[in-house]
Amino acid sequence: MTNAHALECRALEVAYGPVVALKGVDVEIPAGALTVVIGPNGAGKTTLLRTVCGLERPRAGEVLVDGERVDRATPESMLARGLALVPEGRHVFPHLSVADNLRLGAFAVRRSRDVVAERMENVFEWFPVLREYTDRLGGNLSGGEQQMLAIARALMSDPSVLCLDEPSLGLAPKLVQRMLEMLGEMRDRGATILLVEQFAYLALRAADHGYLLENGLVVRHGTGAELLADDLVRDSYLGAKVRRAG
Repeated sequence: MTNAHALECRALEVAYGPVVALKGVDVEIPAGALTVVIGPNGAGKTTLLRTVCGLERPRAGEVLVDGERVDRATPESMLARGLALVPEGRHVFPHLSVADNLRLGAFAVRRSRDVVAERMENVFEWFPVLREYTDRLGGNLSGGEQQMLAIARALMSDPSVLCLDEPSLGLAPKLVQRMLEMLGEMRDRGATILLVEQFAYLALRAADHGYLLENGLVVRHGTGAELLADDLVRDSYLGAKVRRAG
């Protein structure tokens, strides 16, 4: 039976030499929900994503997927389990076509040609502009289009949990709003999403749940609405925009 939480971290501690990036972090990612992690630079947000996807080994604590402990698993086995990461900075293959970038997203989980073609059609429903640019080189896309391609490539593995690290980086606010709406639509269709995002106000408005990390610690957590109303979050991360709106 599937656990109610698609992903859990228990007392997670991760260090880079003497620097402790995560200090006993507890996080629960419910299945079929959009969970957002906010916080200042250096808070440990990217480390959290890299650890749950197998790219960093915790010094202590546990990572569980559907209730099964996986904190010693390799990145390849985590991808096979259904965790896909869209890293900060997009990292599309600039000298490959859009179509080939997408095929590589499915290659990692070794699917048949028919399955790859079906998944490509599915991602084109989310990102119709990519259908128009299948032969265009990834490096010739705009910043927003490259971000679409990076997300679409991750979706080609048919992930059970989609992890995104600062997907808004370098995008205009209007594109950020549309991207968050799209992630909300994916959630509404059953996707489980873990999002690290710098646009705290917009992200928390879209989120079911949220966590605030500071100095490697969870200092606040709750629903998106609860964090939007929290004084610490409002004063430190949302600023004048929320005071005007409130």
